Amino acid sequence: MTTPALPEIDPKRTALLAMDFQNGIVASVSEPDALVERVKGAIADVRVAGGTIGYVRVAFTEDDWAKIPDTNKTFSGVAAAKMMHHEDDVTQIDERIAPEDGDIVVRKIRFGSVSTTDLDEQLRDRGIDTVILSGISTSGVVLSTLIDVADRDYRVYVLTDGVADHNPDVNRILVDEVFPSRAHLIDTAQLAELLKAA
Repeated sequence: MTTPALPEIDPKRTALLAMDFQNGIVASVSEPDALVERVKGAIADVRVAGGTIGYVRVAFTEDDWAKIPDTNKTFSGVAAAKMMHHEDDVTQIDERIAPEDGDIVVRKIRFGSVSTTDLDEQLRDRGIDTVILSGISTSGVVLSTLIDVADRDYRVYVLTDGVADHNPDVNRILVDEVFPSRAHLIDTAQLAELLKAA
């Protein structure tokens, strides 16, 4: 049985999202430097091809913490501990892949990249209908964003060597068994080939 061909990528209608690559999160996965270097290369390839780069980070203001209800199992603890203030170094994007002028940058206050930001509006305003997801962690921001953007009818790719999770087994199960029904799976080498073909 042959593997179906991947859809072509139109760089002008495509955004690579680098999600939660921030100082307090990058170091929490195995081989973080290699991961960042792969994503850095993918960002460069998308830029050269004329695509859009979007950055997502998780960070909170005092008002954000105050509005998180006790019913939220994860983020009520974040609020109670006053963690991840938006000005803290731990919430800043890793300088190796720092945003440039014209990039999309959003700050979120939940797992997914879309529900608490204007990311969808910014992508639509630029005529983007295809997103390539990279991020930490696979079971958090990547999974949540994938489900949301797939439901919004974007063409979705997951950069398989541009995602990581604190639990390698969870990463493998999601990438191998969950994501294929919702997204096209590519690695950084395949992304470069698709962009060159465009």
